[in-house]
Amino acid sequence: MGKRYLEIAKKVDSTKLYEVDEAVELALETATAKFDETMELHVRLGVDPRHADQQVRGVVVLPNGTGKKVRVLVIAKGAKADEATAAGADFVGAEDVIAKIQAGWFDFDVCITTPDMMGLVGRIGKLLGPKGLMPNPKSGTVSMDVTKAVTDVKAGKVEYRVDKTAICHVIFGKKSFGKEKLAENLKTIMDAIIKAKPSASKGTYLKSVVITSTMGAGVKVLYRMAQ
Repeated sequence: MGKRYLEIAKKVDSTKLYEVDEAVELALETATAKFDETMELHVRLGVDPRHADQQVRGVVVLPNGTGKKVRVLVIAKGAKADEATAAGADFVGAEDVIAKIQAGWFDFDVCITTPDMMGLVGRIGKLLGPKGLMPNPKSGTVSMDVTKAVTDVKAGKVEYRVDKTAICHVIFGKKSFGKEKLAENLKTIMDAIIKAKPSASKGTYLKSVVITSTMGAGVKVLYRMAQ
């Protein structure tokens, strides 16, 4: 641990669960890096990700966005390609884009496609999958409504998805947002994760909720299911 981290860690009581507003304020206090740090949420859930009926996955549009410039690629043809361009997609194409990706191009953050193009996109599934870029209907990235898909992503749509260790990792804004906007974003994500509780999940659903900035200390949040 570096000296800077050890100093900021002293501000956080690792044995205490903080109310949302207090936790956000404390996380901001520990965000002392010289750049606009990203604020992260890490939620450990009482589910077993090995079972299909205990998967937790979904998307939510943050009321205050993510603060991150998202580069959107849309794989579509004809009128849908034109629609994607008009909606503000950064890159639009079909076979030409597939060839670029096969050659090692990944200068985009989100890939959106229409259902009729999934056969083509399937050719690069092994390349997109490991990078978390494979379009999926559950995340809204496989859709005929290209305009909405692009607009939602640009507006600050984030995906939450439980990993193999039963943890959801989600960003919820930038330090520069301030406490109120960050707290609002955080509550929006938590509400979505709580609503996504699988019926097969028994016992305590929210095992732990921790927020932190890119270079800051983890702050444990007191979050109740009825909140």
